[in-house]
Amino acid sequence: MRRTTLQQLLPGRDGRRRVVTLVAALVLAFAGMLGLTVGTSAVAASADYTQSVSQPSGTQVLISFKPTTAAAYVDVHYLVNSANQQNLRMANSAGVWTQTVSGLATGNALTYWFTYEKSGAQYDTPQFAYTVTTGGGTGGTTGGGGTGAAATPTFSPAGGTFSSAQTVTISDATAGATIRYTTNGTTPTASSTQYTGPITVSSTATVSAIAIASGLTNSAVASATYTISTGTGACTGQSDIPNFGPNVHIYDPSMSAATIQAQLDSHFNLLKDTATAQFSENRVADLFKPGTYNVNDNVGYYTSVAGLGQNPDDVTINGNITVDAFNASDAGNATQNFWRSAENLAINPVGGDDRWAVAQAAPLRRIDVHGSLDLEPASYGWASGGYVADTKVSGRMESSSQQQWYTRDSSLGSWDGGVWNMVFSGVTGAPANTFPAPPETVLATTPVSRDVPYLYLDSTGKYRVFLPSLRTNASGPSWAAGSTPGTSQPMSQFYVVKAGDTAATINNALAQGCNLFVTPGVYHLNQTLNVTRANTVVLGIGYPTFVPDNGVNAMQVADVDGVRLKGLLFDAGTTNSAALLTVGPSGSSAAHAANPTTIQDVFFRIGGQVAGKATASLIVNSSNAIIDHIWAWRADHGNAGTVGWTTNTADNGVIVNGNNVEATGLFVEHYQKYEVTWNGQGGKTIFFQNEMPYDVPNQAAWIGPSGTNGYAAYKVGSGVTSHEAWGLGSYCYFNVNPAVNAYHSFEVPNNAGVKFHDLLSVSLGNQGSITHVINDTGALTPTDSTPSNVVSYP
Repeated sequence: MRRTTLQQLLPGRDGRRRVVTLVAALVLAFAGMLGLTVGTSAVAASADYTQSVSQPSGTQVLISFKPTTAAAYVDVHYLVNSANQQNLRMANSAGVWTQTVSGLATGNALTYWFTYEKSGAQYDTPQFAYTVTTGGGTGGTTGGGGTGAAATPTFSPAGGTFSSAQTVTISDATAGATIRYTTNGTTPTASSTQYTGPITVSSTATVSAIAIASGLTNSAVASATYTISTGTGACTGQSDIPNFGPNVHIYDPSMSAATIQAQLDSHFNLLKDTATAQFSENRVADLFKPGTYNVNDNVGYYTSVAGLGQNPDDVTINGNITVDAFNASDAGNATQNFWRSAENLAINPVGGDDRWAVAQAAPLRRIDVHGSLDLEPASYGWASGGYVADTKVSGRMESSSQQQWYTRDSSLGSWDGGVWNMVFSGVTGAPANTFPAPPETVLATTPVSRDVPYLYLDSTGKYRVFLPSLRTNASGPSWAAGSTPGTSQPMSQFYVVKAGDTAATINNALAQGCNLFVTPGVYHLNQTLNVTRANTVVLGIGYPTFVPDNGVNAMQVADVDGVRLKGLLFDAGTTNSAALLTVGPSGSSAAHAANPTTIQDVFFRIGGQVAGKATASLIVNSSNAIIDHIWAWRADHGNAGTVGWTTNTADNGVIVNGNNVEATGLFVEHYQKYEVTWNGQGGKTIFFQNEMPYDVPNQAAWIGPSGTNGYAAYKVGSGVTSHEAWGLGSYCYFNVNPAVNAYHSFEVPNNAGVKFHDLLSVSLGNQGSITHVINDTGALTPTDSTPSNVVSYP
């Protein structure tokens, strides 16, 4: 990675405004080289279609696809001997879509899959395989199954004893097979219930299934028994003064400042180095009991710093809470300062300025800064984008080289700076709305918001979790009047997840009615975590990381009121998961406006640590959910062997199917198809930051379903009639092949109810291009790494 310093260009604070344009231009030109992280297709159901392959000759293969529901289009994607992917619109004849592949030879391995339209939505099938035979004839495609009989179905998770209801997925390797199943232990037949999607097993049952495919004999019967032991349904046996495990460090004002400082320095030295700590498994939380502390805390990777008061000024740091480009190897580059947080305390910064120079997944929440806040590194060099909420800065908040930034429900003495798009909602002291010159996008209020749940100590010395109330049309910090409105729960209602806990023990706690307090650590899951109870709180500190093994989905939330997820990192495992987090099952229809589910400071990583794979990171099916600060990241860099176009594969970052869902702070980067797809009605997004995938090998490998170059970063479904978004940016940096082009960054239906405000596209360092910003509107990205802007659409 190339690193450059701008120190010689920036002699001091008084010179910053004069050089901001130069800083911006250089940031844009080199950002992609600095390791900047920066309408989707649903998964097809087997009952949606049949497909087959015939071989008219020894050099030709005819691929056929027949959708159950008439399709507006069907595209086939294929590779011969795992190379030279082709993406073609198939020819339709009386509802059967075909494509001939020529120039083949005996033994050639053909891998292929389909993208098709159904009722306005778009779906992708699994991959299938066919080997060319001598002389031609009719062949079978198996995708891993046999040719005489349909493959035997498989279950995920496998049968066993569970402490909570299980969401069971049945799959089959035979192309186009229909699955029939029973749940009472009887043998399934062709007239048994047809499998169309995951089924919920809430009490002990035996699930049996067969696969039926045209031209093949029925599969063998597969069976799995699920023993569900849900316990009493009440959370018992937990302490109000729990053991938080070895990675949570709690400080008392009676401790000497030297002792506390030594511990903080030890944590920082362990986790500061970009080259070695960025993908480590070390995790730390530093928590301060109410009082005053004379310390300076430099915050490294996977570190959470928080006060244990009920309100920010209950804990005061006479010193600095700092993130900077700490290492000599960074050379002023803060674009990889991920995965760290500070929350719920007051800062009296030394010299009057605190510094929080971060990139993605590094929130600053519930902070009272008695002075100014600088968001750039000390060298004013490189910064990528970040998030502040529920915070008061009495002095100046300055972005300097930050490319994009989002500030929500806060109070500022003043604001200074802006490169591409600085976004504010519900912020007193915010600048005027002047996009694109200066590039400020300002909403007077946030339509719906709710501050995060947080740990605190009550007056008796017991631990509780505070649950802030829902706010509508909010402005300013929730604690501006003295205390955040809301309720609290004792820690006796929380199971403390720490080293040694498995998916089974966590699910058992959930089944008993416990909330979860997840301490710093890495937790491998061999079964899905099922959150089924309304108002469940899953609160993490110190970046606890859930890794799904064996292709399971990491967590699934039922379509219930008021679930709160906060402070979690989902890291894809090496076997592909269909989704890392799903909120509400497919088809969820209940309204939750009075008490929505909130997804806050929840982050997703595909690759980097390991060669992870997941088709989608976050799927939101529940209505009225609030997505408040997420970063879904298909890694563009990481440990050796963990990153590459065919290595850390991931189609989609976020898919929203629920109605009236709101996203405040949406960071989604590098996915291989639509990065955000919004199919629900009434959606709202305030702030979106995106980078398209760096590593597209060639244009043929990246063609959208309508035949356009590439996939839009943000797609609103064709059937949506109500959607609104503010302050969005999408960048390309096709450094593997700069000839690659994306037709547009944003793809939306053309109707008056779908409105976009203050959006832009950028080509970083002229590595590739984006033809339009939104649909056919907006100019081609300039070659000098400056944005192509659109103020409003339509």
